[in-house]
Amino acid sequence: MVESSLIVIVGATASGKSGLAIRLAEEFNGEIVSCDSVAVYREMEIGTAKPSFEDRARVPHHMIDVVSPDASCTAGDYSRGARAAIAGITERGKLPIVAGGTGLYLRALIDGLFPAPPRQPELRAELRRHAEEHGAESLHARLAALDPAAANLIHANDVSKVVRAIEVSMAAKQPMTEMWEQGRDALTGYRILRLGLDPGRERLYERINQRAAEMFERGLVEETERLVERYSYECRPLGSLGYAEAVAVLRGEMTRDEAVAKAQQGHRNYAKRQGTWFRRDAEITWLQGAGEEDAVVMEAIERVSQSLSSSL
Repeated sequence: MVESSLIVIVGATASGKSGLAIRLAEEFNGEIVSCDSVAVYREMEIGTAKPSFEDRARVPHHMIDVVSPDASCTAGDYSRGARAAIAGITERGKLPIVAGGTGLYLRALIDGLFPAPPRQPELRAELRRHAEEHGAESLHARLAALDPAAANLIHANDVSKVVRAIEVSMAAKQPMTEMWEQGRDALTGYRILRLGLDPGRERLYERINQRAAEMFERGLVEETERLVERYSYECRPLGSLGYAEAVAVLRGEMTRDEAVAKAQQGHRNYAKRQGTWFRRDAEITWLQGAGEEDAVVMEAIERVSQSLSSSL
């Protein structure tokens, strides 16, 4: 069986994944499949750091703006949509390039999903009450006790994913991340080249701090206010990094300066977890630098060229 080529670009938030993906797509006649758990939502632009509309016009992007903010998008939903997008790109004779930093979604896409136990509505409601009464961090601590690996991957603000991970672990009587190894429907028919971006901690943190500050300067609070007016404060994606701090500003719980500082810290913490997660994957080829740097782009082009040649 002849395998098709698939390029995957991973790395921490603000490491330049989207920029590199666009350069590679233009170089190799590709299309991009986003792998971001918040970019799937429509009307959420500033806080998601989606590629600009101009960049999306340059290169076709998939799995961006696919669901409403008041709908859910599970890892399974993402995997099915992304696999369909990849198949369509391949059928058109183009190169699919997956780019993003949501490790759970990427694992669902490439390695497949485990046979999860049935949903537990009563337990789910109890867990949500716990988060409301004791805070998201307290609920996240419960997940850390049940499944440390999942807790490292899922941010405390993402209450819906924390709830699901606890629900699965408790129902199955074993950590959810251990279940990932059982009976998964892995993606087949593709020769996958995994590239990781590593700008170095100091440079990465500078980029993260700058991006978070720019989000607020560009109107993150105002965007969040529009979303709240349309979908209410209970809209789940508003618990994600950046939006959660903007909500706190709207509620008078933080000043803008405090919100910026907290968002910066939250993104830096998330970047640490992403680094830990992706470093476990021995198949990733790490590129030293940010995705827009010429040396990184040239090395990536060389790696992709070699991969495509070897698959012929």
